[in-house]
Amino acid sequence: MVRKKKKEHKKESTFHLIYRLFMIVLGSLLAAVSIELFLMPNNIIDGGIIGISLILDYITPESITFINFGTLVVFINLPFMYSGYKQIGKTFAFSSLFAIVCLAIIESQLHHFSPFVDQPILATVFGGLVLGTGVGIVIRHGGSLDGTEILSILLTKRLPFSVGELVMFMNIFIFGTAAFVFGVEEAMYSVMTYYIAFKTIDTVIQGLDETKAVLIVSDYYEEVSQDILDRLGRGTTKLKGKGGYTDAEKEVIYAVVTRLEVTKLKNIVYDIDPNAFITIMNTQETRGAKFKSSIH
Repeated sequence: MVRKKKKEHKKESTFHLIYRLFMIVLGSLLAAVSIELFLMPNNIIDGGIIGISLILDYITPESITFINFGTLVVFINLPFMYSGYKQIGKTFAFSSLFAIVCLAIIESQLHHFSPFVDQPILATVFGGLVLGTGVGIVIRHGGSLDGTEILSILLTKRLPFSVGELVMFMNIFIFGTAAFVFGVEEAMYSVMTYYIAFKTIDTVIQGLDETKAVLIVSDYYEEVSQDILDRLGRGTTKLKGKGGYTDAEKEVIYAVVTRLEVTKLKNIVYDIDPNAFITIMNTQETRGAKFKSSIH
């Protein structure tokens, strides 16, 4: 019997590693700027470990200098990074630890800078945007600045809740604590910051070139498919289908287009077949052909 060779993982090139680490540093820099120059001066926090660290830093007496945001965010994240090493892999764990240490170091060097804004609403909006951009860049390049989701992944194995539900429960507790520590108004600004950052993270990770998956059922599938190629420049895939009511054989056209091309695609289809059935779905990621990968 011939034993199959174990498939070796492709080693990351030096150039790609340096580029990835540079982007992680950039993401950590943006997150540190948001925390130190937008959020903290206005008693606004984010969710997750960053939020917990900001609360503990605020209530710690100034005389205890060795306990600050930087040390807190590193040490609170450490057990989650260890869990991430076992659950997700060493590349993720080391990238995340590198990002968190960068965040702590950079944040500590920004103390002598004056806050960018002293109006809570401006701090909320722009702080959330900058923070979300920074965290999104770190995630897009293989790391993380927050161990909350790792903890949630571990807890889902023992509790009847999803990862999203557990993250929500944790953040409710964090923002509830913020209401007692900073005040109700600051806690509400913090919730807004978290929401803005969350949406910005999605945009950074998925990219601005959002794509849509389209399913088209038409009796004129040959003409529709050809016109999509000729007028839109997009290839299509033909799938076999069967009507649930008539049991008749159907050709289903599958295509992927950008969100800006959706209207033109519908016009192309309905010009040929006004009775065509079209389903348009959001896609999380598209690779290959003319589409760029949304995560490198």
